[in-house]
Amino acid sequence: MSVIYLLITISIIVAVLFLGAFIKAVKSGQYDDDYTPSVRMLFDDELVKEKPNKIIQTEKQKTI
Repeated sequence: MSVIYLLITISIIVAVLFLGAFIKAVKSGQYDDDYTPSVRMLFDDELVKEKPNKIIQTEKQKTI
């Protein structure tokens, strides 16, 4: 029975260590996305082109 208590204690310590490492990585910017903003500007024109078409379609539907 004492082995179970030992294993539970060790697993809690390991879990706390992993949680601490994760929090440290998040605070240091390890998971910041540096790639997507540079690629997003390539697709901005396509998004702008789609919006006027939708507005024109809705205006045509209103007149019909």
